[in-house]
Amino acid sequence: MSQGSISTGRREHLAIYAGSFDPITLGHLDVLRRARRLFDGIILAIGRNPDKPSLFSPEERQQMAQLLVDEMLEADPDGCTVRVERYNGLTVDFARKVKAAAILRGIRNITDLAAETQLAITNRQVADIETVFIVTGEQFAFTSSSLIQQIAALGGPLDRLRSIVPALVIERMKAKAADPKNPLGKLAQDRLVE
Repeated sequence: MSQGSISTGRREHLAIYAGSFDPITLGHLDVLRRARRLFDGIILAIGRNPDKPSLFSPEERQQMAQLLVDEMLEADPDGCTVRVERYNGLTVDFARKVKAAAILRGIRNITDLAAETQLAITNRQVADIETVFIVTGEQFAFTSSSLIQQIAALGGPLDRLRSIVPALVIERMKAKAADPKNPLGKLAQDRLVE
């Protein structure tokens, strides 16, 4: 301990903000921006949802998220640090591994609240970890990564999404749509079957 510093014995309050972030939206960034005032550190944890087809690879999602987080931290240096990591398996196992004090979740509407409350209670009983909810800004109440994937897969007007999706993500979706080898076509077929 350096001279003049005082040890408070306080545990660092680290949160993980877990999701597939496929793609990351302005709603996700809104939740992250406001949560930075509540914790000592946040890990934006990119996981894999086996129930959903992917638009971007985990590496692509991590790279885009890192660029957007770096941009956020540069524009607003106040608040806690944020790092971006990928993980496999259960979110609670990752939370234990990094010694997170809480799981951070964004809530858009009452439907989210019902599902997230059930998951939060389960996580508390199974892994003894709390969940902190941040209600997203009203302009993002109906933003959904799944809906954005569907619009991209079906050839919808991506530029019309600029109020809910970062420009970087829109450009990457356009590049995928223009690539004949890209699985966006298969994603469209999967969505039509659902």
